[in-house]
Amino acid sequence: MKRFVNLFVVLVVVFMMPSLAFAQLSSAGLSSLGGLLPLVFIFIFFYLFLLRPQQKKAKEHRNLLNSLKKDDRVITAGGMYATVSSVKGSVVEVKVSDGVCVKVAKQSISAVIEKKEKEMAKEHDVIKK
Repeated sequence: MKRFVNLFVVLVVVFMMPSLAFAQLSSAGLSSLGGLLPLVFIFIFFYLFLLRPQQKKAKEHRNLLNSLKKDDRVITAGGMYATVSSVKGSVVEVKVSDGVCVKVAKQSISAVIEKKEKEMAKEHDVIKK
């Protein structure tokens, strides 16, 4: 109970002090736009650090899905490594193993394995043998 009271007092002080400070400043001649300044800073922060990176990542993923072609090595959202057999609209047919083809939604392709990664995998297999 004591923790709850302490937390309540801290929250009241934190939220009431800025309003008291702005009330004193506004009576001294500060325009009412000064109250909007913190909101503007919060919006800029959210845009720069949350929205913009997320939009950039979504655009890269959209470009990745649009550039899929036959014989690309991909990783599905379920973690399955496969080779693209065909792309038809929003459905991608992938070859998981010899004679095993699976149709997956285009959006479930999470990554395309680059040639460097293919070479590294081959080197790893050679070292393993």
